[in-house]
Amino acid sequence: MYANYHSHTWRCQHASGTEKEYVESAIQGGLKILGFSDHVPVPFEGGYKSRCRMRVDQLEDYVTTILDLKKEYSREIEIHLGFEVEYFSRYIDRQLEMMKPYPIEYFILGQHFLGDENGGDYCGAPTTNPETLVRYCRICSEALDTGLFTYFAHPDVIRFSGNDELYEREMRALCEKAHALSMPLEINLLGIEDNRNYPNDTFWRIAGETGCTAILGSDAHRVHNMVRPDAIEAAHKLAERYHLPVIDTVELVNPLA
Repeated sequence: MYANYHSHTWRCQHASGTEKEYVESAIQGGLKILGFSDHVPVPFEGGYKSRCRMRVDQLEDYVTTILDLKKEYSREIEIHLGFEVEYFSRYIDRQLEMMKPYPIEYFILGQHFLGDENGGDYCGAPTTNPETLVRYCRICSEALDTGLFTYFAHPDVIRFSGNDELYEREMRALCEKAHALSMPLEINLLGIEDNRNYPNDTFWRIAGETGCTAILGSDAHRVHNMVRPDAIEAAHKLAERYHLPVIDTVELVNPLA
């Protein structure tokens, strides 16, 4: 594994370890490129306080910390500053305005909630509801069309176990959109490591059939998640099984340009 663009920090409230520990773990694991992409802050209305992302008032500290590490470790590893972003159409313009003063280099799309975290459906909850799947695919497709994203993190996160034909149709359309936009799809190593509902074999079969390109993402929430050879090997075997090309690096798309 040459590069990992999917790493979190303690600010998201469900990760541990310091940013410096993550950097040193990446170097020890042989990475040449490390991207920090913590869960983006959202200026929620009505006083709602998220329990799964950094606060708005932590944005400046996050940026400063990563930029300092970028300078400190410049001779050992290439570090980039980004965010894992959910496409909440209600808030995205305010988020972009909020980030304008900062040198944010990239976004990855990671859709954990539908509509809004505050009262919206959680994608990791088991469901057989066709409307949930259709809505997930529609929101993600709209997000990809914005041109804001460098790649699509764990696109198979939705935990749908309903109608197989519906899953096939909706996910094929989503993969065709990603392919048309040359959008890499992430095989999520944390999902492999924690034996989650993703990677989903059916999804990756469809992705392979539609000509999509894959990239590996550590989704590191703990220091030891950064480089896990067993998960990396399993991800490559998955890609080989479904004839998916795996890229090592991506060209970062600046969402603030």
